[in-house]
This record gives sequence, structure tokens and C-alpha cells, in this order.
Amino acid sequence: MTLSTDQQSIVRASAVAVAVCAMAIAGSWLWVPPHLFGLVADLPVAERLAFVLRADLLVFLWLVACVQAVASGRFRSAADIGGSARSEPSPKIAVKCAVLQNSLEQTVLVVGSHLVLATVLRSSEMVLIPTFVALFVVGRVAFALGYARGRTGRAFGMALTGVPIFAGYSLAVVLLATGR
Repeated sequence: MTLSTDQQSIVRASAVAVAVCAMAIAGSWLWVPPHLFGLVADLPVAERLAFVLRADLLVFLWLVACVQAVASGRFRSAADIGGSARSEPSPKIAVKCAVLQNSLEQTVLVVGSHLVLATVLRSSEMVLIPTFVALFVVGRVAFALGYARGRTGRAFGMALTGVPIFAGYSLAVVLLATGR
């Protein structure tokens, strides 16, 4: 199968994102001391869940910023002020709406993975959560900034967002399958 120029650009950008994620995840796993985040040995599940929800504040703040961007855009645009039930978004806010929709979908996935991980990771392993959150936020910003440039512009951000989600669910499945 021969890849188009766009597909080749997407593969390259995604490969860079995978490498960044691998380095960040491995680095946090190997070198970030759990006490840096207040993680002590044998935290009960409730405290690990609370840790995840506190860490995911940044995830939710990103979503709030996306909602605000669309709301502000609608308010400032005569074509859009009626809302999405009245018409398709105008070009002025179409990208903001697309970023919001995609960010909402990614937020559901990432928070779900973090909550599941909180039930299977040991306290010392919870250092992965802030790393996953940081990758999510950087990935979302890169996605939003690149979106107007099209498929290739948003590929790096999408992959930087998606890899930790995939890694989180994969890790959870492996840990659950091995009896954790």
C-alpha cells in the first residue's frame, strides 16, 4: 500500500508523538519519586481515586477553556449566536467547535483510563497519572493549534493525546488479567 503525502506526514508526526510519550512515561516510571506527588506506600483505593480526580483538574480545565472558546465565538458572531440547533457553525467557530467535540471525547476516555488505573496501580506507580495528564494537556494544545492546518497539522497533538490513553487502558487490562 502506498501512502499519500498527507498519510506520510501523519505517520511521521504520530511517530514523533509516540517517541515523546514513551520517553515521558518511561522517565516518570523510572525517575520520578512518588513522594514528589505526596504518594505514600499502600494508599487505599479511595485516596488513589482522589489523587486522580485532583490530577485530572487540568484535563477538565482544558475542556472548560474549549467550551468558553466556543461560547465566546458564538457571542461574537451574528451567524453563530443562535447556537448549534439553529445552523451549522460558521467558519469563524467551526475549528473551535471541532476542537471542543474532540476534546470532550478525549476527556471521557482519559478520565476513564485514569480512574481504572487508580484501582489497579500501586501507590508508587501512580506517578504515571500526572505524566498522562501532562501529555494530555500538551497534546490537546498541539491539536488545537494544528487543527486549522488540517489532517497533518493535528496529527502530532492527536497522537500525543491518544497514546497515553491507549497505554493506560492497555496497562489496566494487563494488570487486571494478572490478578491485580
